Amino acid sequence: MDPPDQCDCPHCAGDQPTPEQLDSLMPLVDLDAMQDPTEIEVAAAMFLAVGALVGEDFDRALPELFVPTLETTATASARAMLAGIAAICDGDTSCLAAQAAGRLAEAGVDAPAWLAELEIPVVAQECRQFLNPMGETFLLAGMFQRAGRSLAVFVVVDPLDCGAAQEILLIDPDQWDAARRSLRSDLRAGGVSIRDERIQPADFRRAVQEALEVRADHDHDRDVDDLLDDEEGPGYPAFALLLRSWLRALPEPASRPRHRHDGELDIASISALLDRLPGRGRRGAVPRPRSATLPPKRKKSAGPAPIYRIKVGLRGARPPIWRRLDVPGDVTLARLHTLIQVAFDWDDSHLHVFETPYGSFGRPDAELAHRAESRVTLEQVATAVNDKLHYTYDFGDSWEHDILVEQILDRDPAVTYPRCVGGRRAAPPEDCGGVWGYAELVDILADPTHPEHQDRRDWLGLAESTPFDPAHFDAKAITAALQRLR
Repeated sequence: MDPPDQCDCPHCAGDQPTPEQLDSLMPLVDLDAMQDPTEIEVAAAMFLAVGALVGEDFDRALPELFVPTLETTATASARAMLAGIAAICDGDTSCLAAQAAGRLAEAGVDAPAWLAELEIPVVAQECRQFLNPMGETFLLAGMFQRAGRSLAVFVVVDPLDCGAAQEILLIDPDQWDAARRSLRSDLRAGGVSIRDERIQPADFRRAVQEALEVRADHDHDRDVDDLLDDEEGPGYPAFALLLRSWLRALPEPASRPRHRHDGELDIASISALLDRLPGRGRRGAVPRPRSATLPPKRKKSAGPAPIYRIKVGLRGARPPIWRRLDVPGDVTLARLHTLIQVAFDWDDSHLHVFETPYGSFGRPDAELAHRAESRVTLEQVATAVNDKLHYTYDFGDSWEHDILVEQILDRDPAVTYPRCVGGRRAAPPEDCGGVWGYAELVDILADPTHPEHQDRRDWLGLAESTPFDPAHFDAKAITAALQRLR
């Protein structure tokens, strides 16, 4: 068997390095071309990523050779690189590099003013995940801030490759909103519905760490030349190191799943999980839940159906957004879908589904297990006051609604149904990114100085003199629109 590859630096070869040899090994840093601390972090990450491919020899040479040599060089570039290494690394190596950079500063070695910002931890401003129609994450996006500078990163994840990170992109912070809108628009134009939702920094850290670790696991046996792409800039290995250093400043995740290759099954863990399922018997049989039997439709001989007063609330909206509607109990779910669309001023351009105690109803779809909504009435799936249904519109933006039966009333001959008898606030516009995207939209439209303000107004088709009022609600106008459907 061939001996393992060894670092060919003079330190690992056991020789005293010459100045020429050290110069060829040291990373080149052009401080004059740099304008912010992220650039020196990237330069340090490139140096460390190449060294990491060597293995343990480089890990030993970094604190024992490279850090002391950089300090001996005593140049502004050396001080900057030491600060970059301290920011990217952790543990003893980070401390040694930071101390060396500090000694150079005390000795009067000059450096750009922005270099001191590396000592300030990054803060997560906004973390998001993009999910495909199967609920799988395919993109993680994070906006960070440090010393007043914004830093944005996209992590592309492949659900078909065990959720491994495929690419890491540093995004111009000014393009944060535009990049996300463009991604949503492009995918939807191709017929792919996605969900873009805000997540907590700790959850973002966990998800990114998992994706990076799965990728590292998969890259373990790959050829070194395949892992470095000199023509494309820093490449994935360097950006992975940079991102890991930023993640360390985020809150610790509650738990971290462990990646397993296919075929590596933890029987004990699976057994323990199954034991937690309700109804598990001695034979390990877990009964499959079944929908209740759907009650029969109302017969004509039973007379007119009563009026259902329902409250349709948009889940997750803050402040609350809801509509109170009076509808005949024998309205079909297909018709109820249309009424909700009108009440929320949407245009029925996306898929939807009703989740009921009797199963899922929407456009018939065997793969999604959606039964035909046109054959089922409201009073069949909600038989009493306080019964609830769940209605989702647009599986990308995921507008989720809770439908509560508040009252079951006798018909009033003097009233025309359906009608809207209450509600609160304007409904979000189509395709604005779900409840989180709508909250962001409201903030931007309320701030004329925001760089996206006019673009968002143009996107909504608002005239110059037309204000956007998220608090607007007009029950009479909604009732008129509902009754025009007759």
